[in-house]
Amino acid sequence: MKRKDAAAPDPTAIGDVSSPPFVRLPDPASLFAARSARLRQLANASDLAPYLNFLAGLAATQHDVQANLAPAEGPDAATLTRAREFEMPPLHRNGVEDGEAIGSIFDRLFAAADAIGKPASAADALARVTGADPGARLAMAETVLSGSLPADAIAEHIFVWAALQVHFARLASVLDPGALTPVADGICPVCGGRPVSSMVVGWPGSHGARFCCCSLCSTLWHYVRVKCLLCGSTKGISYREIENHGGTVKAETCDECHGWTKIFYQNKEPATEPIADDVASLSLDLLMREGPHRRGGFSPLLAGF
Repeated sequence: MKRKDAAAPDPTAIGDVSSPPFVRLPDPASLFAARSARLRQLANASDLAPYLNFLAGLAATQHDVQANLAPAEGPDAATLTRAREFEMPPLHRNGVEDGEAIGSIFDRLFAAADAIGKPASAADALARVTGADPGARLAMAETVLSGSLPADAIAEHIFVWAALQVHFARLASVLDPGALTPVADGICPVCGGRPVSSMVVGWPGSHGARFCCCSLCSTLWHYVRVKCLLCGSTKGISYREIENHGGTVKAETCDECHGWTKIFYQNKEPATEPIADDVASLSLDLLMREGPHRRGGFSPLLAGF
């Protein structure tokens, strides 16, 4: 496997950016179904097909468990005002302590996930998390929200993460996008989550703009190109890619913080879905392990690789 290096800024043309919106909020009614379809498409031409198909089933379950859930209730006016005043995300990551809403999603998702084809180890992990009491589930949720997964219980925490994604995507979807403002480099302006990746889009009105994807609530937020997503530096930015992969995914590296993140080119591959394509591009992660940069952000679905 060879890599193609670009020591200078991204050679891909910046493109025509008119006036991209700051955020594109998730639509839970279509988000997980579209992700499932993309995962199955990617599985057709991947050595990771068993894992991608398992994740496709999990994403389909995330879609299905939303049926007949009570409507999501966003933050009250005072919380929104305070968040804007102090430049904080309006969704508190300790919101899972509310109990009833997330508890219902936990129960539904864990029960439905039993029908997904999976290896014995994943089935055992699902049984453990299904049998856990509410306090243990919330403790696992707090671990996921901290941005790390324990090496000895990754599978259990993936199921918890899947439930949290549903919960936070629903909460994010009812916000007013016009009231959201930047928080900090590498931080979701909606929930404070870390990005799984970013992508250069080809959407009308935003062609050539870059959007980051939150690993928790799936909000997409605009972030200028050739700038480190992790530390905000515009110095020492370069790009790495695997040869003969069509330039649809690259590693954006930063010599200031010594981190790297994935950047997809949805303007070249319109079907790109940032979380699905992140898993399918594992070969880039393996390549980057040979170098001095560490991957930043949060990519829970690749935690075991």
